[in-house]
Amino acid sequence: MIVGTAGHIDHGKTTLVRALTGVDTDRLKEEKERGISIELGYAYAPSDQGAVLGFVDVPGHERLVHTMAAGASGIDFALLVVAADDGVMPQTREHAVILEMFGVARGAVALTKIDRVDEARIASVESEINRLLSTTSLRGAPVFRLNALTGLGVSEIRRHLEVEAANSPSADRSVDSREKLFRLAVDRVFTLPGHGTVVAGTVFSGSVRTGDTVVVLPSNTPARIRSIHAHNRPADVGLAGERCALNLAGIEKHAIRRGDWVADSRMLVPTTRIDVRLQLLEGSNRVLKSWSAVHFHHGAAHVTAHVIPLERPVISPGESSYAQVVLEEPICSLPGDRFIVRDAQAMHTLGGGRVIDPSAPSRKRRSAERMHVLGAIESLIAGDGLRPLLSESPHGIKHADLVHLTGCVNENVRIPDDAIVVNGARGRHVLLVATWRSLREQTLAALRRFHAEVPDEPGPDIGRLRRIAHPQISQDLWEALIGELAHDGALVRSDPWVHLPDHVVALTEGETALAGRLQPLIAAGRFNPPWVRDLARVTTSPEESVRSVLRKQVTRGALFQVVHDLFYDRGCVTELAELITRLAIEHGSVEAAQYRDVVGVGRKRAIQILEFFDRVGHTRRTGDSRVLRVDSTWRKA
Repeated sequence: MIVGTAGHIDHGKTTLVRALTGVDTDRLKEEKERGISIELGYAYAPSDQGAVLGFVDVPGHERLVHTMAAGASGIDFALLVVAADDGVMPQTREHAVILEMFGVARGAVALTKIDRVDEARIASVESEINRLLSTTSLRGAPVFRLNALTGLGVSEIRRHLEVEAANSPSADRSVDSREKLFRLAVDRVFTLPGHGTVVAGTVFSGSVRTGDTVVVLPSNTPARIRSIHAHNRPADVGLAGERCALNLAGIEKHAIRRGDWVADSRMLVPTTRIDVRLQLLEGSNRVLKSWSAVHFHHGAAHVTAHVIPLERPVISPGESSYAQVVLEEPICSLPGDRFIVRDAQAMHTLGGGRVIDPSAPSRKRRSAERMHVLGAIESLIAGDGLRPLLSESPHGIKHADLVHLTGCVNENVRIPDDAIVVNGARGRHVLLVATWRSLREQTLAALRRFHAEVPDEPGPDIGRLRRIAHPQISQDLWEALIGELAHDGALVRSDPWVHLPDHVVALTEGETALAGRLQPLIAAGRFNPPWVRDLARVTTSPEESVRSVLRKQVTRGALFQVVHDLFYDRGCVTELAELITRLAIEHGSVEAAQYRDVVGVGRKRAIQILEFFDRVGHTRRTGDSRVLRVDSTWRKA
């Protein structure tokens, strides 16, 4: 169990930890000279049951609340220290608020320096403490009277801590170690002669073993675990709920700082925008409006940020609201993580809450659809599973994103019974069965409309159909959808087109004969084929008959109609597409004059060909140039 101290400066936190463990956590020269804690201190003591009590001793000065928050974020049990002569002081109150915002629900109170006051004063201070904690999760916490210098009451509080450690919710930690991916919040970085870089902190979830490869975030720097100390003892494995020191290979001390994470590479993504549920304190006397500056504390990190209320123009004291936090430096978080915010001067704690979406969008952040998604993620945090979130996801969710949302090992992401996993070429996607069925139906309906509107065309290419039917769908999921529809026979792929199975144009005997005469003439024309009027003159056929046959040949996939009455052979169009691809890869874009010179046609014809490729989805015009579409099915160069 990890015990964290809290309380006002000079109320005896460090003295109490020394009495309980025999360790002086004030290790800095300045701390010893001034007699106050400046940095986080750490101590460990074995219990009679064989477990280890880990202590995080925090500074109590008002200017060091950011350091206190870094130490308090990962504790299991709070030890609130109050001096009997001073009573409840400003940092007593602020530390109690921080513990509440970080979700610390277990704790005890150490009433120190009782030798300095009489019984009436002790009783008065105990009443103060009870009033302070009455509205928090620590209400009813036992109060231990003691004098840490003489040892009075120290054994009683130690026995209480050992009983609490024996009854700690170890089952939850066991599940976290087994099912969740590893992450450790770094609150200390140092070097040891002959060992190199060492980071220390609390393991928030998962487990890590000697020899494992991890990443340091948000810099995304890989490192290897040389050795592990768990609760100040050598270990082969570090588990959720333990304070661990990790000796890292492959990274220097200067590349890591307090607030970083050491984690499994699959788990965390650095971001500068997160959506949160923010609760302002009743007595904060501040309102937060759009772009209010705050200090944001999460894990061991402390970052300046701006708040944007999402549900109303301002968030007033006592109110809870969705908000977007825009951070000035990237952090890594998971849904459900606790945080606190302090004012722009870092003088007062304003409130706190939970992270909802650690990868928040900058656009449409206040839309009704976005509010529904945030509500669904809150349901996930509350234990309601993935179904509400999948219901709000019209194109499903990438399985990798579910790992980021849940922090779970891949196989432990619990997929609802009415959902399916679709395997794409670049990853897996999770959708409700009803959502997948709807995507299929909407795609076929869009294809039917296309055939009805342009019956003379063989069908759209895959990229064009995507822009018609589902412009927001990912390329990977779209390709999987088309692949399944083709496999089921619901549509036919005639590369690069797709069409419905019954969209077939038959030629009469006379039309077949005419097509046989027209096709070689068009192919012989290469990049400058004859117009319909010229084909009609050469074959002594009516222009309308030629035009009708050629349109049917387009539908059958043998020709392309570049402009009205100008048809190109399929093989020639493929060559033209490959020329565009090569030019775009070499130069980044394609200019009309550049393409004209390569193809060997006039400027007007070159522009007509480029506009054709814009229509069929091979290129996109940007100013006077063309760039390749990433979803083009024509890219072969």
